[in-house]
Amino acid sequence: MAHTYNVTEFILLGLSPSQEVQRVCFVIFLLLYMAIVLGNFLIVLTVMTSRSLGSPMYFFLSYLSFVEICYSSTTVPKLLSDLLAERKTISLWGCLAQFFFMHFFAGTEIFLLTVMAYDRYVAICKPLNYTTIMNQQVCMVLVGMAWVGAFVHSLSQILLVFQLPFCGPNVIDHYFCDVLPLLQLACSDTFLIGLLIVANGGTLSVTSFVILLVSYAVILLHLRTRSSEGRRKALSTCGSHITVVMLFFVPCVFIYLRPSTTLPADKMVAVFYTVVTPLLNPVIYSLRNAEVKKAMKRLWIRTVKPDEK
Repeated sequence: MAHTYNVTEFILLGLSPSQEVQRVCFVIFLLLYMAIVLGNFLIVLTVMTSRSLGSPMYFFLSYLSFVEICYSSTTVPKLLSDLLAERKTISLWGCLAQFFFMHFFAGTEIFLLTVMAYDRYVAICKPLNYTTIMNQQVCMVLVGMAWVGAFVHSLSQILLVFQLPFCGPNVIDHYFCDVLPLLQLACSDTFLIGLLIVANGGTLSVTSFVILLVSYAVILLHLRTRSSEGRRKALSTCGSHITVVMLFFVPCVFIYLRPSTTLPADKMVAVFYTVVTPLLNPVIYSLRNAEVKKAMKRLWIRTVKPDEK
């Protein structure tokens, strides 16, 4: 199919047409974005500088926090600038770039969460072989596979979107470029491409979600043989992971595993998985993990109060 790109830019309607609401949203989302960047960067810095957080679980956690910063940065800065602009536009290629990187970092997060579930499975179900199985080389390979898998996923999505001709309407009723609004603007039959996109994104989300749920179910069943103290520690760690998994996957499944139609709730759901989830991850992992809290306290003492023992 020949590409028809008569449209050179898209107009984003954003979250609300009201100027007052937009100003309030700007302050709220600016504070939330600062909290996302600072909170996740603090986890990355804490893991990198703390000897007590040298296990694979924290290695993966630092990468997850880095991905959260990148993921939210694909949409929130543009949202903030648009909240102050009278005319909210994005170029065609800027729109496609935003689409690609959002799916790239989202895919990386999905694969990292799956890797973290595998790490917990090995740690709890095969504790004697944990250090042998999850050695440094294996951890690096797993992280590399997460990046490569996400790149393949995002590349396949963007190649499908490239097949869409944009020759007429250019108004996107959203605050960022995503697959469903773009499908609605294409001036051709999008049924097949929409089906392929849903099959790609939706299948990845659902398959990974099911694998994660099964993995944690196996872990919870295995915990019945542990002592009460061991059970408590393992449940605390797994509880944090399961909470993050639910917060991320449920909105993604709602958005991407359905026919190519938009709903009024899509914007609010998108806010949840592009802003709220990256914000809650550092809170969940730090407040529910004693080792992370102790490491952060030591980091604070070393940097702010160097004379304090």
